[in-house]
Amino acid sequence: MSHRSKAYQQAGVDIEAGNQLVSRIKKAIASTHTKGVVSDIGGFGGLFKPDMSQFNDPVLVASTDGVGTKLKLACAFQRHDTIGIDLVAMNVNDILVQGARPMFFLDYFATGKLDLEQAEQVVSGIAAGCKEAGCALLGGETAEMPDFYAPGEYDLAGFCVGIVEDTKIIDGSGSSSGDQVIGLASSGFHSNGYSLVRKALAESGLQGQDTFPGTQSSVADVLLSPTKIYVKPVLNLLRDLPIKGMVHVTGGGFYDNIPRIIPRQLLVSIQFGSWPVAQDFLWIKQTARLSWEEMHQIFNVGIGFLLIVDKEHAEEVISRLNAQNYDAWLIGELRERIGRDEEQVQIVF
Repeated sequence: MSHRSKAYQQAGVDIEAGNQLVSRIKKAIASTHTKGVVSDIGGFGGLFKPDMSQFNDPVLVASTDGVGTKLKLACAFQRHDTIGIDLVAMNVNDILVQGARPMFFLDYFATGKLDLEQAEQVVSGIAAGCKEAGCALLGGETAEMPDFYAPGEYDLAGFCVGIVEDTKIIDGSGSSSGDQVIGLASSGFHSNGYSLVRKALAESGLQGQDTFPGTQSSVADVLLSPTKIYVKPVLNLLRDLPIKGMVHVTGGGFYDNIPRIIPRQLLVSIQFGSWPVAQDFLWIKQTARLSWEEMHQIFNVGIGFLLIVDKEHAEEVISRLNAQNYDAWLIGELRERIGRDEEQVQIVF
């Protein structure tokens, strides 16, 4: 260690550890690089040269998000290899809703004292998520902030930029009465509702190594199952079939997310029971003593992404998703809304 760094290290910031982390994660980051990447990690900014040859009037779509208090469980269970996938998923699924293809991703990792093993696992997960989404991990920031975070804990934020042809932006405005709603399976809670999940977990007395009720998996495996990334199957659909609207079911569940892309004169009728509800959702409902209405306000209840399509295309969309090993079901339809007081999301139980 250089003598120039000793004073800062004594204050709690280890510059050498930061340099070691860069060396450790370099290979994982390089594995995500696409042909648009111009720069290597370590610069003041990441350089990316997009291929505009396939666009007439391209539009950039950007998103930023975190993972929320799911991080608390990752730290409690000492499992950091999948939380980075969550971070990527929360961002790329958001821009996918508008029909955008993710191009590159940046991350922000902040902690009180840098743990190289922990940080390497987190960034490796981010790289894995980027590879699955087909975007480059262009760079990021590792911040060591003594006294700011509890020992062993950290925070994450992600930033994604994608691209879409202006004439192919999907905003739901072309939806009409009679359109069908197709739900794609989630992989569990994804990254939402974890403040309630953690409260229920504490009340239940379950530990990370215990078997999760109704399953053969551990509590840690179930509750840290990473958010599903829908980029590849949805982009495959968009190449051949008209999709009128899409919804990423995140915080706010069905009731808050669906109205974001539905014209005001329409409502969505969802038939509960048209898809299987996994044990993790049955557990939280019982443990937290929630109604099904509350469940659909807080969680994705097994549906992580929605597609709105013409009735004539619904069967083909489901068939193609199933062929790509993505479970999907016809779960509802759009109808005319009678008056502004009628809720835009109606779930039939």
